[in-house]
Amino acid sequence: MPEPVTPVTFPPAFLWGAATSAYQIEGAVREDGRTPSIWDTFSHTPGRTAGGEHGDIAVDHYHRYRDDVAMMADLGLGAYRFSVSWSRVQPTGRGPAVQVGLDFYRRLVDELLAVGIKPALTLYHWDLPQELEDAGGWPERDTAYRFAEYAQIVGEALGDRVEQWITLNEPWCSAFLGYGSGVHAPGRTDAAASLKAAHHLNLAHGLATSALRAAMPARNSIAVSLNSSVVRPASQSPADLAAARKIDDLANGVFHGPMLHGSYPQSLLDATRSVTDWSYVLDGDLTLIHQPLDALGLNYYTPTLVEATEAAPAGSPRADGHGLSAYSPWPGADDVAFLQTPGERTEMGWTIDPTGLYDLIMRYVREAPGLPLYVTENGAAYDDKPDPEGNVHDPERIAYLHGHLSAVRRAITDGADVRGYYLWSLMDNFEWAYGYEKRFGAVYVDYATLARTPKSSARWYGEAARTGALPTAGDA
Repeated sequence: MPEPVTPVTFPPAFLWGAATSAYQIEGAVREDGRTPSIWDTFSHTPGRTAGGEHGDIAVDHYHRYRDDVAMMADLGLGAYRFSVSWSRVQPTGRGPAVQVGLDFYRRLVDELLAVGIKPALTLYHWDLPQELEDAGGWPERDTAYRFAEYAQIVGEALGDRVEQWITLNEPWCSAFLGYGSGVHAPGRTDAAASLKAAHHLNLAHGLATSALRAAMPARNSIAVSLNSSVVRPASQSPADLAAARKIDDLANGVFHGPMLHGSYPQSLLDATRSVTDWSYVLDGDLTLIHQPLDALGLNYYTPTLVEATEAAPAGSPRADGHGLSAYSPWPGADDVAFLQTPGERTEMGWTIDPTGLYDLIMRYVREAPGLPLYVTENGAAYDDKPDPEGNVHDPERIAYLHGHLSAVRRAITDGADVRGYYLWSLMDNFEWAYGYEKRFGAVYVDYATLARTPKSSARWYGEAARTGALPTAGDA
C-alpha cells in the first residue's frame, strides 16, 4: 500500500488572506472627489495598455464592496489586504483630505471587522495623483514629503481600527518600470530618473513610517512590501556571478539596503556611476529611511536567471519578464542577459518554481533576523473559463498554491517567522498594462456583467484557511 501523505499544517495563528489594489478593482474613478492618478492617465493613453483597457469601472468594488466582503467571509478568509487610492483621499496630493473618500475606506474596514476579517492597509500601490506627477513625480524629493502627509491623514483616520499597515507595494515597479522602461505609469524612460525615483520612494517609506508611528496606536504593525527577486546566475563563472550581483543590487539592495541596513550597497553605487552621481542622497537621508519595522512583506512569483553578455545596443533590450520596451528597467546593466528558467509556466510566461519562494524567505531570515515576515503577494494567472454549468475549475492554480504554500511551511519548519500569506489576487481585475486579459483571481469575474464566481481554487484556499492545513492539490 502507498505511504500515507502527511498533511501540510500551519501554526494556529497563521494568517490566511487575499490581496487586491485600489486601481485594479475599485472603478468609480470620477466619483466623490477622486481625481486622476498616473494610472488613469497612462491607461487612457493610446498604445499603453492591451486593447486600450483601463480601470474606469474595473470590477466596481467601490459600489460592491459589501458583497465582496461577504464573499470573503463565505470563503473563510482571515485577512484582506487592500490599498488606498491616494487621489481619492487627497485629490491633488496636497492639503486636507476629502472626507467622503476616507469614508469609503472607513466603511470597508468596518465591514471587514464585522465579519471577523483583519484588514491590512497598503498606502501606495502605484497610483500617484497626476498633479504630483505633473510636478515631477517620484524623481522629485518633494513627493516623498507629500506622501508622508498623506500617510498621516490615513493613519489618523483608520489607525484605531486597522492594525496592519504597509507603506509601499513593490517600489521597484514604481521606480524602474514607471520611470525606466516606461511599461508602467507614468511611462517615462529615463534611467537616471528611475534611480532618483527609487531613492525618493525609500525616503517616502521612512518619512511615512515615522508619520504613522506618530499618528497611530503603538500596537499597530508597520511594514513594506518588496518584490525582492531571487536572482540566480546561469553558471558559477566569475562573469555570471558578477551579473547576478549587479541585478541583485538593482532588484533588492537598492531598497532593502537603506531600509534594513541604513546604506546603499557600494557595488550598486559603483555599477551605476555612469548613470547617476547619487548627489540627491542628502545628509541624513539614510537615517530617515532606516526606520525600525514591525514586519516585512515579500511578494514572489518566479525566479530570475541571468548571465553576462555583450553590452546591448541602445534600443534593443533583452526580455526580462516585465513587459516589452525599447528601454531597460535595469540602469547600468546592459551587459546582463535574462534567461527563461526551465519548467512549467503560467499565462504570464513566468516559470513555476516554489523553491524560489523558500529561498527568498530564508534570505531575509539571514538579512533581517528577528523581523516577522509575511508573503504579501503570491499567485498565478491562467486562462480560466466557466464550464457549461457556470463553474470555473482551475486545477493548475490549486497546484501552484499547494506548491508555494508548502514552500512557506518548509521555511517555517526551518526557523522562519512567517506569520501569514496573502493570495494574489482575491478576484480577476485590471492587470495593469495587460488590461483584462490576464486572470490572477481566485474568484472569476465576468467583465460584461461583473458577476463574481469563486473558482475551485477559492474553495480550496478557503478550506486551508478554515482548517490551517492544505487540502491535497487535487481537492477542490
